[in-house]
Amino acid sequence: METRNRKIRAVNLGGWLVTEGWIKPSLFDAIPNKDFLDGTSLQLKSMMVGKYLCAEAGGGSRVVANSMGTSAVAETPAGSASYWETFRLWRINETLFNFRVANKQFVGLDSGGDGVDLVASSDLPEGPETFEIVRNPDDPSRVRIRAANGFFLRVRTEERVTADYQCDKSNEWGDENPSVFDHWRTFIVEDDFKFIAENGLDAVKIPIGWWIASDPNPPPPYVGGSLAFLDNAFSWAEKYGLKVIIDLRAAPGSQNGWERSSSRDGFREWGDTDDTILATLHVIEFLTFRYSKSPSLYAVDLLNEPLAETLPQETVSKFYIAGYKAVRKHSSAAYVIMSCMLETSSGELLLPDANSLDRTVVDMQCYFLCDTELDTIQDTLPFFYEGWFAQLESIATSNGPLIFVGEWVAEWGPNGATKEENQEYVEAQLKAYERATFGWAYWTLKCAEDHWSLEWMIKNGYIKF
Repeated sequence: METRNRKIRAVNLGGWLVTEGWIKPSLFDAIPNKDFLDGTSLQLKSMMVGKYLCAEAGGGSRVVANSMGTSAVAETPAGSASYWETFRLWRINETLFNFRVANKQFVGLDSGGDGVDLVASSDLPEGPETFEIVRNPDDPSRVRIRAANGFFLRVRTEERVTADYQCDKSNEWGDENPSVFDHWRTFIVEDDFKFIAENGLDAVKIPIGWWIASDPNPPPPYVGGSLAFLDNAFSWAEKYGLKVIIDLRAAPGSQNGWERSSSRDGFREWGDTDDTILATLHVIEFLTFRYSKSPSLYAVDLLNEPLAETLPQETVSKFYIAGYKAVRKHSSAAYVIMSCMLETSSGELLLPDANSLDRTVVDMQCYFLCDTELDTIQDTLPFFYEGWFAQLESIATSNGPLIFVGEWVAEWGPNGATKEENQEYVEAQLKAYERATFGWAYWTLKCAEDHWSLEWMIKNGYIKF
């Protein structure tokens, strides 16, 4: 077994190269139709028949008028609309979209007959599966849907929806000029690395998406350019003596279906085919090779937050072994981080078997967001110590892989908590997470939510190293 490393104190650079809107909501202010972003779930209710548009049997056949008409109301995924009546948007631009249904097919026009009937049977979106959402300027919740043939959808009967309706063009909602901004260039800058180094931290953990390996021309809907800023991050880390942990936060097809893993529409499709796993291994090898000569490359996190309820543990275990070998092709020094799998219904963490592999680390994220019914810090701490503190004690063995608390945050639930109470809570967490044999990384450096922002916590005296 290798010599134990000095424990690291790190911070995640969340919301930078893999954008998460809640971290900086103002990013989305200038986006036209920002309530119809990529992956948005949508139900459409026909105003004429009062029922929802529905992919029959969840997809594979026709779309019926258990909703939809010449004018429709867009509604959120709630109320009386069922799962089959939920469409997931793939955004092409501010007005053009594909509609994906429950069984993962796309809505389009039937190629048989007169080609105007609405069906949900295509596995890939092409021209016939492209629709324009036209909003009423006086009431944006009311929309019309224009099909690729130039006609609008309408309900002929509850069993037949067709794209053969013409309406007054004066109701069309025109395009707006989009605002252009560069989030990567302004959100995290060199001075942030200097700030990190000057405040007692020695590493950054950088979430990246799989498309970074295809720069400068990744597949849509992704945009190129993030690789150049990762290059900058390594240069800044070297200048200020910081270590870098590369964190694959978004794998091809999404490893958990969550938006932060870049699921377009809530489906988890990573691991369903060998192609997604091979593409992920390519990303791991590409990045390790690119930065293997940098003294700042410290670790590679193979896969963030794989979800036990939707992924076979065997699939993830085989990937971890292959990912470990991909890193070792180009670096014998970099640590290889393997995330625990989470069983969300029980809260159980399934630990990867890494005992036989050198320089391996197990990542267990430790989010303890206090129950708001616990009024004081004295009420909170026993629950905290019985939870993460005890769990870290049990798995941080002397002869096992190193343990890393890859994400944690000092957010105590009750509103109106005093600064002193929050400081006591921070101290308790640090006392627990210092037991992690590899170290920890706070989530995140910058965030609109104050306690989630380590920069804010340091500048306002809540935490000091």
